[in-house]
Amino acid sequence: MLNWKNSIRETYYDVLSVKEDASYVEIRTSYRSAILNYHPDKLQNTRQASDPEDESDDRFMKVQKAWEILGNSMSRAVYDSKLRALRQDTEVSEDISLEEMMVEDNGEIFEMFYQCQCGDYFSIDSSEFEKMGYTLSRDECHISIQKPDALPASVVLPCGSCSLQVRLLINADIKVPIGDNL
Repeated sequence: MLNWKNSIRETYYDVLSVKEDASYVEIRTSYRSAILNYHPDKLQNTRQASDPEDESDDRFMKVQKAWEILGNSMSRAVYDSKLRALRQDTEVSEDISLEEMMVEDNGEIFEMFYQCQCGDYFSIDSSEFEKMGYTLSRDECHISIQKPDALPASVVLPCGSCSLQVRLLINADIKVPIGDNL
């Protein structure tokens, strides 16, 4: 039902790049677009021979499975119910904000960390934010995080070593300082 990828749970809605309240027509349109983009026959001509770990086939299968579930009103209702229950059942050790995280900027990707009780870290990077629809930009000493709908959101981050999880509360249109301890 849900797949772990880069510490964020990817839902079938994420796979098809639609909101959870999307209509059948929106889901079908997004599915058709995605299936064309990831179809193995189409991609065979554009694949680079030097890229043996191409994830296109895996992505194609995820798109197919997402359509099987979301394209049918009965299976979608069951899926939505399980998704809501999973979100309510997720136990976290604490809620944290972006301001509480440490930021590391390697020039291409921003990585944000929060130290766990065990000594390891909870982390999320800019590519994961972008997958969620956020736009990140940088000036000399801040990272700006914006999202068009500007609604607060959250994501559960697992620790890199132990079983603890935290809920990162994300407020859109925020500036986070780049530095040691925020």
